[in-house]
Amino acid sequence: MTSKNPVKARHGLSLNVVMTIAVVVVAVLVVGGIMLFGGSDTTTGGTGGTGDSGDAAREAGGSGGGVSTAVLAPDGSHELTSAADGKVTIVEFLDYQCPACAGYFANVTSKVEKDYAGKVTFVVRNYPLDSHPLAVPAARAAEAAAEQDKFSEMYHLIYQNYQEWAVAPDGQQLSDDTARAGQVFLGYAERLGLDTAKFTADLDSPAVQARIDKDTADGKTAGVSGTPTIFVNGQKFEATGDTFADVDRQLRELVDRELAG
Repeated sequence: MTSKNPVKARHGLSLNVVMTIAVVVVAVLVVGGIMLFGGSDTTTGGTGGTGDSGDAAREAGGSGGGVSTAVLAPDGSHELTSAADGKVTIVEFLDYQCPACAGYFANVTSKVEKDYAGKVTFVVRNYPLDSHPLAVPAARAAEAAAEQDKFSEMYHLIYQNYQEWAVAPDGQQLSDDTARAGQVFLGYAERLGLDTAKFTADLDSPAVQARIDKDTADGKTAGVSGTPTIFVNGQKFEATGDTFADVDRQLRELVDRELAG
């Protein structure tokens, strides 16, 4: 039976699933009676997997039983917002073409990022899934922009315009058109005033790929097996509930407890 719980993470998405997410507003779409965010075998941020990855996460844990900062947010990690006191750190492992990640961005994480700016440190890490053909190209675009200090700006453009590059023109499946996506990302680079020649070169650079590989490896060490997976101060966020409003409330409650602790 397909779950209708939007907190379910995705290992992948069948190509018969439609995704249409309007900018920062709409997040849940149904195709053929199947809820976009249901049907996964792992829950977002809550059950990162078992076996080797789970053991690795425990071995990487800090004194409080969570995953260490060295694994989740090593030096040089991309921060959407930062707090001088370092009291609370949120880390999200994401896949840019993952519909659940786009839904979280539209309804949860972009709002948390805004409302807790200066109060928490919000780190994002790459975890592209093999089942999403444009996940790596999108990650490369974000990392290439980071080479010119525009990571946050590119991250936001990629998610705010998800429908433009992640979904096929017919609206009936996720896109696998790398050429089309590449042109869209180049347009974002131009919009951000980047050196487009450098941006294009960096897209295929070993340094950019190494960054993505490092993020993915750290995610596996932390026990990540689906996206999005969120950690708050080293602990996986256990989301329950049937709506994004539920997830948003639960995440804020957890962050607020950590801030007050």
